[in-house]
Amino acid sequence: MNGDRRTTAEEAVVGGVDTHKDTNVAAVLGSTGALLGTSEFPAGLAGHADLLCWMGSFGDISSVGVEGTGNYGAGLTRFLLAEGTRVVEIVRPDRRVRRLRVKSDTLGSETAARAVLAGERTSAPKHRDGAVESLRALRVARTSATKVRRTALQLLRNTIVSAPDGLRESVSGLTRTVLIRTCAAWRPNRDAAHEPTTATRIVLRSLVRRILVLEEEIKDLDELIGGLVVRINPRLTEIPCVGVEIAAQLLVTAGENPERLKSEAAFAMLCGVAPLPASSGKTRRYRLNRGRDRAANCALHMAAISRLRVDPRTRPTQHVEPPRAFPRRRSFAASNATWHARSTSCSSQHHRAHSRAQKLPLDTI
Repeated sequence: MNGDRRTTAEEAVVGGVDTHKDTNVAAVLGSTGALLGTSEFPAGLAGHADLLCWMGSFGDISSVGVEGTGNYGAGLTRFLLAEGTRVVEIVRPDRRVRRLRVKSDTLGSETAARAVLAGERTSAPKHRDGAVESLRALRVARTSATKVRRTALQLLRNTIVSAPDGLRESVSGLTRTVLIRTCAAWRPNRDAAHEPTTATRIVLRSLVRRILVLEEEIKDLDELIGGLVVRINPRLTEIPCVGVEIAAQLLVTAGENPERLKSEAAFAMLCGVAPLPASSGKTRRYRLNRGRDRAANCALHMAAISRLRVDPRTRPTQHVEPPRAFPRRRSFAASNATWHARSTSCSSQHHRAHSRAQKLPLDTI
């Protein structure tokens, strides 16, 4: 503990925590912003209890700012919320501010506490103790399995392209389903693995078996995810063109406590579909939002694309004529300079032609 300054029990204090994998560094500020103390605690249930008890020894804890409530600070956030303590998520400052400031764990926890006291760079954290957290974990596993299956399919096609001629011709025209069944039924001789054809057969069979295992895993996860989506919000999948995948992603984005989103505009900003003002001077324009939750943005995009076929309210936007590009007008000075250059060039050409004509003999004119 560094520089502890105890206060009366009636004074409200604010805490800040810089979270890490194995340790958490905490700081406590008084109501006037004075640093009361800093300390380091292990990341675990016992360490969380000691951290809360240490903060409470300075006074009544009004709120605690935690960095990284979705990763290293997830366990601490769950513990503090279960104990009835108000938790505030600290948003990382911009790059310029991070580069100008000195970085240390103690200063990070103090900065988090000061952000809570000032009400800047803060937001309500997601609750991670319900069915939505289970849905998020299942979707992480499914996304990983889908990526690995896609990589295996690409590697399967690439291996066939470079396979020996006889083997390539026997499987090049097959569909994906028939190709997987054909390669899975092979029983190559492992003793002849030194031959390129046999080795390629072993590789293709290995890739196909991997794909089949991943497909079974994805199918099992889809059943669990579908049941959780219906249990959390059964009406969400009744919306046209909103399937289980889109509904699951939107539920994970909203979190276990969707009341933290104050309005529809806040949810649009969270999903990155709200246009951002980019006006300057007399120019009034907006630009696309390239940040926020890109997975939720992709889910809303797929729903909008699908509704173009079935929803009459969405179809008129498909035929909106895009803005036409007009050639840029040049200034009067640029046009005058161009006209002067052309007239000078024409005068020079006329003068050279006249000089050549004067030098020719009279009988050739």
